[in-house]
Amino acid sequence: MGILVNSNTKVIVQGITGREGSFHAKLMLDYGTKVIAGTSPGKGGSYVHGVPVYNTIREAIEEQGQADASIVFVPAKFAPDAVYEAIDGNIKLLVVITEGIPLHEEVKFVNYARKHGVVIIGPNTPGIMTVGECKLGIMPAHVFKKGNVGIVSRSGTLTYEVARELSKKGYGVSTVIGLGGDPVTGLDFIDVAELFFKDKETSAIVLIGEIGGDAEERFAKYYYEISSKKPVVAYVAGRTAPPGKRMGHAGAIISMGVGDYDSKRKSLVDAGIPVAETPSQIPKLLDSLLR
Repeated sequence: MGILVNSNTKVIVQGITGREGSFHAKLMLDYGTKVIAGTSPGKGGSYVHGVPVYNTIREAIEEQGQADASIVFVPAKFAPDAVYEAIDGNIKLLVVITEGIPLHEEVKFVNYARKHGVVIIGPNTPGIMTVGECKLGIMPAHVFKKGNVGIVSRSGTLTYEVARELSKKGYGVSTVIGLGGDPVTGLDFIDVAELFFKDKETSAIVLIGEIGGDAEERFAKYYYEISSKKPVVAYVAGRTAPPGKRMGHAGAIISMGVGDYDSKRKSLVDAGIPVAETPSQIPKLLDSLLR
């Protein structure tokens, strides 16, 4: 079954008539994801890859029935409105692919979602995939092989590299989640780990962090303090980054001794989580924990 999405998840694609939305809707359909509708204001009545398009979420749900999840391919300027529309449409899982949404807008809609019991993945995320069942995002499906390792990551491209290394060594993936590269995200490492700990199909977790913020340090403290848990292997990107520099992601800024590579590595190791120096080392560390 994986976590959060599976082969029965019914999906609406917001912004399906745009270039990105249309392109990735096709790949998600090809993967077997149940895309029941798309939305695009002013384009209602048309079809994209055989999927009916509606002007609003409400119209889509009236015609096609309640959706479980929505994926947002809407430009940054209009993305917050799309998020509120999906939450008000009682959709319980939202994947926000859009990058460049203003921080104050992200804070507002993430809080609004929490109040309504809605899970947001992202913003600025490659999405989520329960391998072999459902892909909700822009991840290249061919690099993920079905298995029992859960991946939770702050970095898109590194996730694919790690999945490739796992496959080479005979490991596969249960569910993979990209948290998103912005300073504010709907889920953090702790939220996702708790879901993986309950998932019968996940026997170990790979955590892919990066410099900036304190998400990895907070996870390490949580992991150290709980008694019932599964093995975790970590990799932290940005080891060679100079302090005080903003690296790539908006979330990757180091300040006041928290958020640099050494601080993250030390926190994780002290909590009993082995940290790989390179992605290719991850399967070896899993071997030592699982075999």
